[in-house]
Amino acid sequence: MRSPSLFWRTLLLVLLLIVASLTAWIQSYRVLERGPRAQTIAQQVVSVVNITRAALVYADPFVRSDLLAELAANEGVRIYPLEPDDKVTPLPDGALLKLIEQAIVNKLGAGTRLASEVNGIAGLWISLSIADDDYWVYINRDPVARTYGTQWIGWAAVALLLSVIGAILITRLINRPLAQLSRASAELGSGHNPAPLPETGPSEIRTVNESFNRMVADLGKLEADRALLLAGISHDLRTPLSRLRLELEMAQLPEASRAAMVGDIEQMDAIVRQFLDYARTAPQAPAAEVDLSAAVTTAVQRARIDAEPDSSVHLHIAPDVRIRGFATEIDRALDNLLTNAVRYGRDSETGQLHVTVSLTANAAHATVAVIDRGSGVFVAEIDRLLRPFERGESARSGSTGAGLGLPIVDRIARMHAGSLRLLPNSPRGLRAEMIIAR
Repeated sequence: MRSPSLFWRTLLLVLLLIVASLTAWIQSYRVLERGPRAQTIAQQVVSVVNITRAALVYADPFVRSDLLAELAANEGVRIYPLEPDDKVTPLPDGALLKLIEQAIVNKLGAGTRLASEVNGIAGLWISLSIADDDYWVYINRDPVARTYGTQWIGWAAVALLLSVIGAILITRLINRPLAQLSRASAELGSGHNPAPLPETGPSEIRTVNESFNRMVADLGKLEADRALLLAGISHDLRTPLSRLRLELEMAQLPEASRAAMVGDIEQMDAIVRQFLDYARTAPQAPAAEVDLSAAVTTAVQRARIDAEPDSSVHLHIAPDVRIRGFATEIDRALDNLLTNAVRYGRDSETGQLHVTVSLTANAAHATVAVIDRGSGVFVAEIDRLLRPFERGESARSGSTGAGLGLPIVDRIARMHAGSLRLLPNSPRGLRAEMIIAR
């Protein structure tokens, strides 16, 4: 599974920092605001209770009823007698409510009772004693549940939203040059020449982009020089080899000597061709749809022609396997795999050549496996065999190649977002798997 990109990692870290800071600020605000708010609410409740008490005790009996009616209409305050059998529900638990209750009790007296519901009627209930009579002061408009007490949630949500938007913009601004550099590096790695990166912005980014652009320019010049060198090698070496072969055909030599010398020339030509194939980094044609099933079948047919009559090559090919790639490079890789198996895959006990070629595929990739029954290779030699000019001398003696066949296959596989795996075959031999992305 691919790990998240740098943009999402940075954004996540910034968001976590914002959320942590905002949470700490909200918690600090609530703690610091809790005490003053509790005192304010308690003072309001105490004022209502004292006004009610004054109305009952000191007001003229003729205006007392009007005063109580006005309190009921404007403030939602009513007076009820306190009965011993009243069904009382205390205030719910909460730090703020505990502070409010304690402040009210401190101001009204130790015997003061508070409730959130009496006899099924919800509200704020405060006990009140006048002479020997006990009353309930009922406040319909609960001051504890004022809306402004939760306004901080809305402001916190707005602050969080603005912080998230700012974090996205800042993260995008920081990661945009890195994303451009990543895309350019991917283009360069796939063999394309990326567009120059902008040499602007912060000094660190500008320095990196300038260095990358110089590197791309140097690589382009190096590639041009190498193409010229390859052309020179192809002309200056292969032309004399062709001339030598022609002269041998015309020379009066014993047939055995002529055949041996022609074999040497063909071997030299094959080595030069391998050098050129390995040095060629970019495909000669654009990517296109490749019928891998047909390509494997054709490559096996060519291998059968080159193999000796007592050889056997078995096929297990999934039909109609198609990939997006470079047909010429795929053919070259298949030829190298099969040539390697035909050359070194004879059974070490019977001397017979048995090669099995299979092609399997799923939605993600296709796998071409070439299996032989030769001497195989040591596990410690597998990584070394993928390096240029390396051969498994202990397991595959008598090799005449340049040690570039498998490295060429590995390079072509990586060109197709795949890989080459060399595995021991049971009970003996080598299993070479070329994995290609679809």
